[in-house]
Amino acid sequence: MIAVLVVTWNSASVLPGFLASLPDGMSGLDWRLVVADNDSADDTVAVLRELAPDATVVRTGRNAGYAAGVNAALRAAGAYSAVLVCNPDIRMRQGCAKRLVDGLGDGVGISVPLLYEDGRDAPLHSLRRESSVSRALGEAVIGNRRAGRFPRLSELVTDPAAYERPTRADWATGALMALSADCLAACGPWDESFFLYSEETEYCLRARDLGYATRLEPAAEAVHLGGESRVSPRLWTLLTVNRVRLYARRHGAVATAFFRAAVLLREASRAALGRPASRAAAGALLRPISARPAIEDKAQPAAAQPGEPTRPPH
Repeated sequence: MIAVLVVTWNSASVLPGFLASLPDGMSGLDWRLVVADNDSADDTVAVLRELAPDATVVRTGRNAGYAAGVNAALRAAGAYSAVLVCNPDIRMRQGCAKRLVDGLGDGVGISVPLLYEDGRDAPLHSLRRESSVSRALGEAVIGNRRAGRFPRLSELVTDPAAYERPTRADWATGALMALSADCLAACGPWDESFFLYSEETEYCLRARDLGYATRLEPAAEAVHLGGESRVSPRLWTLLTVNRVRLYARRHGAVATAFFRAAVLLREASRAALGRPASRAAAGALLRPISARPAIEDKAQPAAAQPGEPTRPPH
């Protein structure tokens, strides 16, 4: 049994398309749908009850964040051989899930599909390398796409060959992931201190540290409606600050100071070119950042508003 886990928050507009794609996307698998709803104010729950009456719906009662939603869905999922963690703006293509699940094992604990943005033919660059000072500096100086050709200078994997074959990466964008039961048991719950962004990064790195790799399965394809759309200043700030917080957890104070300075250089240079999202992020980086915020702080950042992408590029 495959548990399909979805976290929703005011997702009524994108849910019908997601639900309609499930029969083809899950073809060949025995599965059940578990949805954790983070206190939606729109018709999300009503849409689920109408279009997916057999789904298990967990109402968290608050805007709890993405990782908290995943954990709530996991607790309600019952027994499973693997889990699919999905954004509601994902549209799986025929047989996508089975190819992902079949790719688990032999050291692979997390498998991800080839992602496309709606209306674009080229796949998204969804594979990532672990953060480092040199990569943050490379992205600041020459940009992440140009730097992506050089493994030491960017997190982003841009080599076309990497997306044409099964490829292991340090982590991958979390719009759609298959996770083995063994990997989940070894790694435990998702880190709820990341309200939105970096939670999938932290989980992939934690899994890698425990011997479970993340691997792209290029034969599995899906469309991500959010894709690499323009990101609001609020969301970009949250994404940027969480990158620094995660780095701080895995490195010492001196390395973190250099990493933060490199990220600040990138955002300040983009702010100087008139990018409002980078201006907001640079301002946030100039303020103190806690690697482990207090529990009561987790629900403070606002999540994506309806119509905003939930997974912009990292």
